[in-house]
Amino acid sequence: MARSQTPLSFSDSQPASAKVDAMVLGSTSSGDGAALLEGHGLARSAAGAVQEALRGVGAEGGADEVVKLAGVAGVTAPLVLVVGTGKRPSSSRGSQRPADTERLRRAAGVAARALAGKESAVFALGPTEPEGIAAVAEGALLGSYAFQTFHGVGKQEKAKAPLAEVVVHGLKGRSREAKALAERVRSVTDAVHYARDLVNTPPNVLYPESFATSVTQRAAKSKVKVEVWDPDTLAKEGCGGILGVGQGSGRGPRLVTMTYTPSRAKAHLALVGKGITFDSGGLCLKPAASMVTMKLDMAGAAAVAAAVLAVAEQEIPVQVTAYLCLAENMTGELAQRPGDVVTMRGGRTVEIINTDAEGRLVMADGLALASEQQPDAIVDIATLTGACVIALGERTLGVMSNDEQLTARVQACAGAAGEAAWPLPLTEEIRPSMDSPVADLKHTGERAAGAMVAATFLSEFVGKDSSGDPLPWAHLDIAGPAFNDKSPHGYTPKGGTGSGVRALIELARSYAG
Repeated sequence: MARSQTPLSFSDSQPASAKVDAMVLGSTSSGDGAALLEGHGLARSAAGAVQEALRGVGAEGGADEVVKLAGVAGVTAPLVLVVGTGKRPSSSRGSQRPADTERLRRAAGVAARALAGKESAVFALGPTEPEGIAAVAEGALLGSYAFQTFHGVGKQEKAKAPLAEVVVHGLKGRSREAKALAERVRSVTDAVHYARDLVNTPPNVLYPESFATSVTQRAAKSKVKVEVWDPDTLAKEGCGGILGVGQGSGRGPRLVTMTYTPSRAKAHLALVGKGITFDSGGLCLKPAASMVTMKLDMAGAAAVAAAVLAVAEQEIPVQVTAYLCLAENMTGELAQRPGDVVTMRGGRTVEIINTDAEGRLVMADGLALASEQQPDAIVDIATLTGACVIALGERTLGVMSNDEQLTARVQACAGAAGEAAWPLPLTEEIRPSMDSPVADLKHTGERAAGAMVAATFLSEFVGKDSSGDPLPWAHLDIAGPAFNDKSPHGYTPKGGTGSGVRALIELARSYAG
């Protein structure tokens, strides 16, 4: 799944003179239709010609709108692509708001997707501040993605390769600032691409052992140490949740620990990712139609793995310990049954009610292990519940936490990175519904508020600090945004999206001060 990153460079030369296949401009919605964004670098006559062409085709400047113009006078590139950004960005001074930078990020992604098959393009969407320039670069690289690993001969001939080279207008190309920004953008987008690749890989190719191998190989030349526990070690270490879920598969479970320990770390962040490489529902079998996309159920672990590698690559001065909880939930002869009782890491017992609620079981072992390290904060991420999709839709991740400050931090970091996040409460009446007559607790509760029920179960395995208070912990439910089974939009392709990667990287950065 190794991928060659699309080359990225910056330039402060006139974009209209760039020797590229296409020039990308931005437009906004106004009362009179589409209006060109400022900062495009066109001469007045050329800008007038583009504006007149937009008016002639009835362009409105709405998000995802694309207008292609050929042979624009005063522009060297044979193609001018004008992409809509929606309503006019705020005119407030100072740093751009996350909503404004995300608008630019999405527009650049739309343009990059529309330019698949082209060799090069210069993006002149107009931002002059580092946040906006970085957003354009990120969007262009995130939009320059295609998962073509398993295309056969017939499809290989027809498929268009992603846009091959991206030039972003706004910075002096050889400046120290441009070099640093390019490295950071490449690191982030390469991490998202890796997570997307993992999610998109068929489950007969990506299973617990091969997932662990991929991470081990990827980390080999990094500053991240990797340790893999096989079923024998998991049994010895008392990880009954992961073992119970994985025992119905011929491909045994794994727990991968990733550790990044920079010198003079300013904080210690623990990450836990759900890695169900395929979810049949176990003996409580899913309907056939619901299984079609269940290779996505390891997207949390993919996000964690990719984020940790990026944090190390960027040398963010924060210690990160991550746990990838990998299992395949199948229906083999040893499959877990409703009514079984398993002993989790730390000794608590859990009565199994529904084998299709398996993710919280593997995560519980990971949370218990993370707690033993006494980090400053624990964040887990998982495609955990369809209930969160019902509550927040398919593009917003849910945040549930035992700490208000951590909730605010996670939401702010996700927003700054361009990932929509919204908090849900953990209310006190939920926990009693998990009481069990035969074990310490059941792993399910009332049907209502399913996302909150699952998070409440997870909270039971978060340890305490030296003062006896619960460690700060947040749960991110990405069941909605982790996989796009509809048409592409913005910089989001069909299939795996890499949801959570950018939020986790930004979260680690926030602890660096």
